[in-house]
Amino acid sequence: MRSTQLRHHPEPQRALIRLARTNSSISWATRLAVLWVFLLLAPPTPANCQDSLQDARAQVAQKELTKAEQTVRAYLAKSPDSAEGHFLLGYILNAEHKPTRSLAEYTTGARFHPPSASDLLVVAADYVYLHDYSDADKWLTMATQWNPGDALGWYLLGRTKYNENRFQEAIDAFRKCLQLDPKNVRAESNLGLSYEGLADDARAQHAYVTAIQWETELSLPDPQPYLNLGILLARDGQNAQAIPYLQKAVELAPQNPKAREQLGRAYEKMHMLRKAQSELEKAVLLAPSVSALHFQLGRVYHEEKNEDMAKKEFAACAALNGSKSTDTDETPNPDSPH
Repeated sequence: MRSTQLRHHPEPQRALIRLARTNSSISWATRLAVLWVFLLLAPPTPANCQDSLQDARAQVAQKELTKAEQTVRAYLAKSPDSAEGHFLLGYILNAEHKPTRSLAEYTTGARFHPPSASDLLVVAADYVYLHDYSDADKWLTMATQWNPGDALGWYLLGRTKYNENRFQEAIDAFRKCLQLDPKNVRAESNLGLSYEGLADDARAQHAYVTAIQWETELSLPDPQPYLNLGILLARDGQNAQAIPYLQKAVELAPQNPKAREQLGRAYEKMHMLRKAQSELEKAVLLAPSVSALHFQLGRVYHEEKNEDMAKKEFAACAALNGSKSTDTDETPNPDSPH
């Protein structure tokens, strides 16, 4: 189904009036995830586009988002009933990590013209920013119904289903993505995560190994399949087998605190304490607000009989646990597009 046909679909014009709501904190890991979505989506391209909107699109392509926003706002001041202008501004605001304002622009634009399936992907990305996976699911489901041949739409729907713990539906979406885009490494890796959600470790491991084989063939380095497989093996007590995969994840993503944490834990379980200490120290530097990292590092210091350093890390852990405003529940994984 072509985008020119999608723009005449009547449903979103009624439904999008409900969009501009919700305010929530946004983790930096989620910001990176949705920015990844933004970079994959091309701005909408109407058949007849005013020069100022063409200029704004060129600025978006150059990642000059502030200039692009100013250009579109100047255009909308003269043409406030331009659906295309409001949709483009919503797209830009999404890229600027302003999801509530982005949703408001899509709501306004929908009063003048129905959005396309591509527009709905950005709307859904706004809701992912706001951790509102239920609404993200709704708009992604609609987008894949209108444009069932879009592999990205199915991938994003799978990610959303996974975040909702609807693992079988996530598997179905990732399989559809893979039918449309064979050897999509991220889809295969996320298929593995979904199988893990169903406690089907054998199929999860097969999916991770497959994703690693594909990225080797395609020369597309992605740390996530290595990290996912390493975590699965370590959780099953296969730490010696997990370490090479976790080492590769760290090699590909040295600034990923999750990868360093998992490698450090595997080293600790293998009684390789110096290496465990090194990885966990780096993880703490990368994510100092995660109390669990301080605890794990303190435990390694304790095993090494370095009680002064152990006490320091345990104290940091306790301080973070006592401050809900600064403690982070889980080590961030910026390479995962949650």
